[in-house]
Amino acid sequence: MCGIAGIVSHQNVNQELYDALTVLQHRGQDAAGIVTCDQGRLFLRKDNGLTRDVFTDAQMMKLKGNMGIAHVRYPTAGCASSAEAQPFYVNSPFGLTLAHNGNLTNTDELKKALFVEDQRHINTDSDSEVLLNVFAHELQALGKLRLTVDDVFKAVSGVHRRCRGAYAVIVMIAGFGILGFRDPHGIRPVVFGERKSGQGTEFMIASESVALDVLGFELIRDIEPGEAVFIEASGKLHTQQCSDYVDHCPCIFEYVYFARPDSIIDDISVYKARLRMGEKLAEKIRRVWPDNDIDVVIPIPDTSRTAALQMANLLGVKFREGFIKNRYIGRTFIMPGQKKREKSVKQKLNAIGLEFEGKNVLLVDDSVVRGTTSAQIIQMARDAGAKKVYFASAAPPVRYPNVYGIDMPAASELIAHNRTEEEVCAAIGADKMIYQDLDDLIEAVRRGNTSIKHFDTSCFSKIYITGDVDDNYLNRMEHLRNDGAQTKRNATNFAVEI
Repeated sequence: MCGIAGIVSHQNVNQELYDALTVLQHRGQDAAGIVTCDQGRLFLRKDNGLTRDVFTDAQMMKLKGNMGIAHVRYPTAGCASSAEAQPFYVNSPFGLTLAHNGNLTNTDELKKALFVEDQRHINTDSDSEVLLNVFAHELQALGKLRLTVDDVFKAVSGVHRRCRGAYAVIVMIAGFGILGFRDPHGIRPVVFGERKSGQGTEFMIASESVALDVLGFELIRDIEPGEAVFIEASGKLHTQQCSDYVDHCPCIFEYVYFARPDSIIDDISVYKARLRMGEKLAEKIRRVWPDNDIDVVIPIPDTSRTAALQMANLLGVKFREGFIKNRYIGRTFIMPGQKKREKSVKQKLNAIGLEFEGKNVLLVDDSVVRGTTSAQIIQMARDAGAKKVYFASAAPPVRYPNVYGIDMPAASELIAHNRTEEEVCAAIGADKMIYQDLDDLIEAVRRGNTSIKHFDTSCFSKIYITGDVDDNYLNRMEHLRNDGAQTKRNATNFAVEI
C-alpha cells in the first residue's frame, strides 16, 4: 500500500507536498520521495525511511517549482531496496515522473513486451517502473513533437488496454502538467480538489481526501474508474473517461484498516463505515451469543476504536481503553519479517491492568491477518489479570492474499487459511472468537454509497475482479511473499547496494 499526492500551484509546492506525505504516512513507512518541476527542470529527492527522515531543510530548499508529485511506500514484495523508492523517472518522451499505488497483475507479460517490442529497459523489480514505461511508450508512439492534452488521454487509454490489476497513478510531465488516473475497476482510491488563491485556482490529487483537507483544498470528487484528470502547469483542469470498460469495485480493506477515519473514499465516510461495522458485529453477538458475559469492550488501538465504541454502546457494556500505544513504532501489519513484527508488538502496546483485572474482556480489532499480534495481545490481557478474553474482528476471516497492492503474506502465513473460526480461536489463545460476516461488512460499507454494486473482497472470498488471478498466480505469489523469501531478497539487495 502506498500514498500519492500531486499539486499544481502558483507558489512553491515543496512544503505542501511534504505535509501531504506526513498526512498519508499511514499508507507507507518504508520510503518517501518528492519531485518538483521548475521551468521544465526536475528536482528529485527520495530514499528509504519516514518522510521526516528523508528530507532535510537543505534538501527541501532544492525542490523548487510550482508543481510536483510525491509518494510514500511500503514494499509490496517485501523488498526494502531504496532503488524502488518513488517517484520513478524516465527522460523520454518529454521527461516523465510517476507515483503509483496498487499492483499490476500482468507485470511479467508487460516486462517482456517492453523489452522485446518497445525496446525499453526496466531497472528494478517494481511494477510501478513497468507502468511508467508503458505510459511513456504509449505517449511516444503517438509521434508528436508538441504534446496536447488529447495526446495525454490517448496514452492513458493505451495503458488501460495493456495493464491489468490495480493502479491509482499520478504522472508529472516536465513543464506541461500533472496527470492522475485510476484503473477501470477503481480498486485503489484517488481524489482531486481545488483551492482558490489570489493568483487563480490551484489543484491537488491525492490518495485520500484528508490530505486535501489539511492543505485547504476543497474536495471535488474521486477520480472515476478508468478516468483521467489532467492539470496543465497554468492551472487549467481537463477530465476524460479513457477506458471502454468500467466496473467499479473498490477495495473494501481500505475501509476496514488502511484509510484514515477522517477520509471520504468513493463518497463513503471511512469513519461512518467503521461505525456500521461495529453495529453489525454487535447485532451478530446478540444473535449468536445472547447470554454473553462480557464485562468490558476494549479496542486494540487505533483502527478498531470506532467499531469497538459502537459495539459497546449497542451491547450495553462498558467501553474502556485498555492499551496505551507507543506512537513511535510503525504499523506491524506492514513490517517485513516475522521477528521484527513480534518484537514491535511488545514495544508498541502496554496494558492498563485496572481495566483487565478480574473481568471478562472482549478485545476488538479491525482484522486478523497473521494472528501474531492477536495472540500476543490476548496473552497481555491475561497477564494483566483478565478472567476471560474474547476476541472480535470487524472483518471476516482473511484467508487469501490480496494481489492488488496490499502486501498481505503468503496464504500459508494467514492464520485463517485452511482453518475454521474455532481453530483460529484456539491458535490465538482466545476463549471465544467472533468474526464479522462478509455480507454484513459489505452492507456496512455500501450503505454510504448504494450506487457501488460490489467491492473487491478477494482476501475474504478468493474472488479476484480482474479475472486473471488463478491458483498458479497465487502459488507464484506464495513463493515471493513468504517471510523466508523476503528475508533472502532483502539480504541480496543490501549486499548489492553496499
